Amino acid sequence: MKVSYIRVSSTSQCLDIQRKMVTDYGATKIFEEKVSGTSTQGRDKLREMLEFVREGDSVYITRTDRLARSILDLQLIVKELTD
Repeated sequence: MKVSYIRVSSTSQCLDIQRKMVTDYGATKIFEEKVSGTSTQGRDKLREMLEFVREGDSVYITRTDRLARSILDLQLIVKELTD
């Protein structure tokens, strides 16, 4: 399954551009969030996506900073996905 996580930092921002990009790549399950991304804490949809993904799934994002705000966050997310 092609799974996607898209995020904007505030409720006044729009997810439409990111949503179109991931659906153009064939994502069929999209987790959307409007929350600051300074850390992974408080990002409930990110947690849901990480728990949803299974072996063989692909995760699509539009930009790395939409998923992780630091190299450490990115490493931890990748580790969780590969474990």
